[in-house]
Amino acid sequence: MYGLDPVLLGGLAVAALLAGFIDAVVGGGGLIQIPALFQTLPRELPATLFGTNKFSSIFGTTSAAWRYARRVEMPWRTTLPAAAAAFACSYLGAMAVAWLPPAVLRPLILLLLIGAAGYTFARRDFGGIHRPQHTGRREFAYALLLGGAIGFYDGFFGPGTGSFLIFLFIRFFGFDFLHASAAAKVVNVATNLAALGFFVPHGHLLPWLAVMMAACNVLGSIVGTQLALRHGSAFVRRAFLAVVSVFIVKFARDTFF
Repeated sequence: MYGLDPVLLGGLAVAALLAGFIDAVVGGGGLIQIPALFQTLPRELPATLFGTNKFSSIFGTTSAAWRYARRVEMPWRTTLPAAAAAFACSYLGAMAVAWLPPAVLRPLILLLLIGAAGYTFARRDFGGIHRPQHTGRREFAYALLLGGAIGFYDGFFGPGTGSFLIFLFIRFFGFDFLHASAAAKVVNVATNLAALGFFVPHGHLLPWLAVMMAACNVLGSIVGTQLALRHGSAFVRRAFLAVVSVFIVKFARDTFF
């Protein structure tokens, strides 16, 4: 397949499996899947690798969203407006890349990640109890704002979208970690779908590889979702802090070294 030997294909399969697991729990699977694609296929266009990554991820994320929806009372009145706004604004974010290089935002994103991790660590009760804070028009308006901002960020820059979503759902809507993670999956499906609306028509996809990785991503998401549902918000909180810490190290290295 694409001139790859079985060992390299196996490595991509494992990367997709792990990415699906991490994405299902807290987001951040791109930390594994994207570098694996670039390392294995260095001659492919970056857009083609990103398209392949999005194709694989959307299947795992959709699987996780479906499983959460079966077991968790989904906050649809917040999640659906946020997903719709994220879908629309991700296009705007992609267009903004033409005027402002994404690298300019790295120091700001690093500070935001440090702030989110510090806030979560300092407040032991943060995300421990599900207490939705808004109803009616205010809930709808805040959901549109959150979804629009995250969608723009995902289209413009991308890394850490799932983690930011979880933090914002907890901080501004009063969700616990489990409900926030479940809601984040629905919004992630919307942003991935918007990205594929660009990548696929322009041929930025390795179809057979994408299908293989999608299958592995789904398997990982099944395991991750089951663990999150079994162990609840405390498990998701620990996973969130671990993934955000990895993001902080990566962004610090990319920014200063």
